[in-house]
Amino acid sequence: MADPPEHTAPDPNEEIMRATYRALRKHGYADLTIKRIAEEYGKSTAAIHYHYETKDDLLAAYLDYLLDQFVDTVRDIKTTDPEERMELLLDKLLVDPVDHQDMLIAMLEMRSQAPYKEAFCERFQQNDEYTRYMLKAVINHGIDEGIFENVDAEHAARALMIIVDGARTRTVVLDEEDALATARRTADEYVTAILSTEEAADGIE
Repeated sequence: MADPPEHTAPDPNEEIMRATYRALRKHGYADLTIKRIAEEYGKSTAAIHYHYETKDDLLAAYLDYLLDQFVDTVRDIKTTDPEERMELLLDKLLVDPVDHQDMLIAMLEMRSQAPYKEAFCERFQQNDEYTRYMLKAVINHGIDEGIFENVDAEHAARALMIIVDGARTRTVVLDEEDALATARRTADEYVTAILSTEEAADGIE
């Protein structure tokens, strides 16, 4: 008799994270409740509380989930060319979020709670540190390859992060539709003016 076909049971935690994403997009942080997440999950609030005691516990886990997803997408970048890798990283930071305005709003709301919620603060710091680490690693690689100028990689990475964070904030707070596109162009201008060697810059033109 043949063995029965194997069925992979859905990962409850993955389903809860997706439900949290949908609920955040619909309701934002301020109006988010376990009940609304449970509605997106398609189960009772008890099913959520089985895994997470409070809403803040769940949202801290959700921030971990987002960082893991970002790490995975960065690892999926196959090219090792510093210029191409920088382009793809900046796209993920400034182009991909364009279609997720409601999530940008929710994340800014959560950031505003970071000074008062240690778990949130720690997660946002981890996310920022990882992103700066990746930018710095690409810049240092470009310096080693002679593609980028011998700049202070830490300073350059922080400058790019300020461009990213400023654009995201303006997009949400001022409802500035072109902020992300402007920041993407500005980031390119920064890379060309500050990082790229003259020979590499001539090649870009």
